[in-house]
Amino acid sequence: MTIPDAEQPAFEGLEPRRRRKRTAAKRQRAAHLPIARVVLDVQATHLGQTFDYLVQDNQDAQAVPGTLVRVRFGNRRVNGIIWERAQHSDTPDSSLRYLERVLGGEILVPARLRDDITLIAQAYGGTRANIVRLAVPPRVAWVEKQQRHTAASDDDTVTRQAWFASRRDELGTEVLQDYENLHLLGHALTSGGKGAFVVDAMPGAGHWAALFAWMTVCALAAGRGVVAVMPSMRAVDDAVRQLQSQGLRVFGPHDPQHDGYTGDIAVLGASMAPAERYRAYLAVAGGQVRCVIGTRAAMYAPMDGDALFVIVDDTAYQQADGMMPYANARGVLRLRAQAHAGVFVALGNARSPLSQWETDGRHTGQSPVSGYSTSIQPLPVAVKNQLPWVRWLNRQELARLADPSIGTRVPHTVVTVLSRALKTGPVLLSIPQDGIAQTLSCAACHRQARCARCTGPLEMAQGVSQPRCRWCAAAAVNWVCPHCHGDRMRVVRVGAAGTVQELHGLFRNVPMVVSSPHQPQGVVTDIANAPMLVIATPGAEPRVRARGGGVGQYQAVAILDAWTSLYAPGIDARVDALDSWMRVVQWCAPRSAGGQALLIGEADPQVAQSLMTWNARLLAVKELEERAQTGLPPVVTAACVWGARPAVRAMLQGAGLLAGGDWALLDTAFGPMPAVLGPVPIPPPRTVDARELETMADRVKAVVRVTPSRRAELAERLHRESARHVASREPGELRFQLDPKDLI
Repeated sequence: MTIPDAEQPAFEGLEPRRRRKRTAAKRQRAAHLPIARVVLDVQATHLGQTFDYLVQDNQDAQAVPGTLVRVRFGNRRVNGIIWERAQHSDTPDSSLRYLERVLGGEILVPARLRDDITLIAQAYGGTRANIVRLAVPPRVAWVEKQQRHTAASDDDTVTRQAWFASRRDELGTEVLQDYENLHLLGHALTSGGKGAFVVDAMPGAGHWAALFAWMTVCALAAGRGVVAVMPSMRAVDDAVRQLQSQGLRVFGPHDPQHDGYTGDIAVLGASMAPAERYRAYLAVAGGQVRCVIGTRAAMYAPMDGDALFVIVDDTAYQQADGMMPYANARGVLRLRAQAHAGVFVALGNARSPLSQWETDGRHTGQSPVSGYSTSIQPLPVAVKNQLPWVRWLNRQELARLADPSIGTRVPHTVVTVLSRALKTGPVLLSIPQDGIAQTLSCAACHRQARCARCTGPLEMAQGVSQPRCRWCAAAAVNWVCPHCHGDRMRVVRVGAAGTVQELHGLFRNVPMVVSSPHQPQGVVTDIANAPMLVIATPGAEPRVRARGGGVGQYQAVAILDAWTSLYAPGIDARVDALDSWMRVVQWCAPRSAGGQALLIGEADPQVAQSLMTWNARLLAVKELEERAQTGLPPVVTAACVWGARPAVRAMLQGAGLLAGGDWALLDTAFGPMPAVLGPVPIPPPRTVDARELETMADRVKAVVRVTPSRRAELAERLHRESARHVASREPGELRFQLDPKDLI
């Protein structure tokens, strides 16, 4: 029997809590432009479009384009950036949701940067969400409150601009007289013009930083912004130190009374503390700082107007992003310079083949990430005054000098030169990177064994009896060396272990400093200007502290194991070797001060000649000639596609790149070539989980080649096929990258 409205008795204080029914608050959409089109932080390729949400009337003032918002997407909450506001939506009203929250209200992605992100995503086949994830640092709320109280006044901006103009003339007298065509760059910066320039820096300790400082001051004096991307934080420190010596201030707490941050230079890098990186980003987005220097994280700096976009050492592997869409810093800066009607500068020691390609107007066509560039190189007289005496000590030269220690790693001639230099100052020995690499070479002439089909490096994979090409996977059957016609190969193992122990026996009672990221003491920042022997790997060279507080010079520089450059497998192996050697030689004292640079071992004659004459154009021209014959970048546009074999094949087939497709053949001056090289097997990534190894057993990579005029359409086709693969939930990994650094 049941009694209506009966209640279960309970002890006092344990009664069930009575809950009030909550009535949902009525939301009123904004009267003007109630639709917010949001780019969500969702990295799936097929979800790269914007999604429409409703804006409440109480959010109307804060929900402006470029702000960070929180929304509900499916059954989860995600962050997003309001891309634009609209009056109407194609989505039915019943399916529209309101914005959950507006986070902060700061404009993190200004209008000009939103346009640039769209262009970058189209150029590299990615989505806007891919770029936003890399461009906008994680939000730190308390930093926003501090930044609202610090803003540069118009009077201070005008005063600083006039001061920059006074420094521009003084710096110009130091650099303009040493370069050919450098006045064209100065005129473009000061007159508000646009253009692209390829600049080869002169030798000398920190000379490239002084040249960069002149460009920066010229741009700031003309009211233009500056965005500079460096290959490493050590290069960033060198550039910042040079600008500070000219009177520029790094963005920081210079006003203790008002607890505000001010400055002329903002540093952006992925290794910075989250709060400092976010603070610098907000300062640039708000127009408080007009000069940004950093690693590749700085290429997305929210700079507005016709700015100066500079990339230093565009050949460095650090200039390519490691996340989708794998954009290259050089292409991004070149694209932004074109979109902003600004100035693009590629500054470095060794000129890349792409830079040499762009300086020749006969075949250079305009593309989203490239175009014609003006060549700027130092005058021969200026180079002769600053260059040390560079000697190439190969077997032939040592035999001419009657050196009794031919064949040793450090010949007697080298010991004599370095011992004499140690009497007056420090000496630098550059050794190859730590670790062991393996490659194949000719047993007779010791040149690297390359594929007869595509000139790719040959390798001996485990479990395979026949050498195969790393690029096109062709078997090296009946291989013959094209140089000496030998038919036998040998395995070459390269290592840098034991260098310190070997040198201890040659240089007794000499202080030694070892600088390498793989050594226990790590990279040594700087050393005193005193006699000592410094052993460093490429990129870890300590700076010499001068007595006046500047950067000093080494009395002598020696590059050991030059023969290792002959066996590097990358497509840019010779260019990378020259760039590494030039970076070492630039820290040596000039010939007038007794400086000597020694290149020890066998090397490619073209690379050695370019180093001894400090003329990287010699090697760049030779590289272009060889790549035109084999159909390699930058003569053609290349892309790498990798993942599961069925997925890679389906993408290539859908993009029309396999047999029967409209892009199956590549038209070149030497006849038609196949558009696809490979696919070749590749190992799983180092970070893969053990549970995924079975699914990655058949992992391959293919190289796609098209003419430069088809680059934009190639990016669109690869993006479309990748989106189809993800949307249809087909199994297997599938990724692609345009303009890769290496094809392997």
